[in-house]
Amino acid sequence: MPAQDDQLGWLLKTWRARLAPSDAGLPSGGRRRATGLRREELAALAGLSVDYVVRLEQGRARHPSDQVATALARALQLDDAERDHLFRSAGLLPPTSAVVSRHIPPGVQRLVGRLRETPVAVFSASWDLLTWSPLWGRLLGDPEGWPAGERNIVVRAFRDARREADPAAAAAEDRTRTTAGGADTAVRTRHLDGSGGARFRAALVSDLRRALVDHPADPRLRALVDGLLASEPAFAELWARGAVGVHESSRKVMDHPLVGPLELDCDVFTVPGSELAIVAYTAAEGTPAAAALDFLRVGAVGAVGISGDVCETPDAAAASSSSWER
Repeated sequence: MPAQDDQLGWLLKTWRARLAPSDAGLPSGGRRRATGLRREELAALAGLSVDYVVRLEQGRARHPSDQVATALARALQLDDAERDHLFRSAGLLPPTSAVVSRHIPPGVQRLVGRLRETPVAVFSASWDLLTWSPLWGRLLGDPEGWPAGERNIVVRAFRDARREADPAAAAAEDRTRTTAGGADTAVRTRHLDGSGGARFRAALVSDLRRALVDHPADPRLRALVDGLLASEPAFAELWARGAVGVHESSRKVMDHPLVGPLELDCDVFTVPGSELAIVAYTAAEGTPAAAALDFLRVGAVGAVGISGDVCETPDAAAASSSSWER
């Protein structure tokens, strides 16, 4: 057993050694001196610099931020008890039920890692994007390129509806975003449910209302709702009249800039014992949409989707790590 003041480093090395690369959605081939993840693989999955992971494991850095601890718990696929122990070992208070959980259970992590050839993503109770498969990024646009505030389905759904209703304003917004270096290349979605996506948006409003009841003290959730009320009149209207909706299997058309329109089935799955939602897109075998997904899948080989909250490319993480690695 390690000395009491070196618990954190020992835990990280132990948990890293037990995690198979395949369970993290990484290639498991090639020569490895030991089982488990390499340090550079853990760093990439957590959006950290390799140097910082080394310092944590060697005990030269012992007080990571909440954000770093959350990223490590997710990358190492810790269960709730292990995550809480990691936080305490880092001198942090474990997350509480007062805020929306961003923790992904190990089984869900493995599921996403093994569904690399399916567009699938995991969301929190507030519909923040937490993790995604490589093909999700190829289909909907790489979330790494989205502003952090837009890695949320509710924000994007109401923004896209507003843009569709006013194409001229949308074009002006695109010009502004391009000038500012924030152009969004994600595909546009058309709902085939006869409501133009209205039922979907009502369900999202209902979800946020439920989340706010369950987590009234969550400042991040409160800021999300307040921002939508101020910036999206359609959201404010649904919120004011207490709109209620449920998520159903639906069919959508994704207008993709590379392969054109794809007609896909969209399903939302819940995770028992948690507030997470898993969203998956599929196409029937032999259809043009299935062929288009196969084409996009080739480009997704080798890519890894990681948490929308903290994920950066390894180079970007190393360059910017000083802002949140302690």
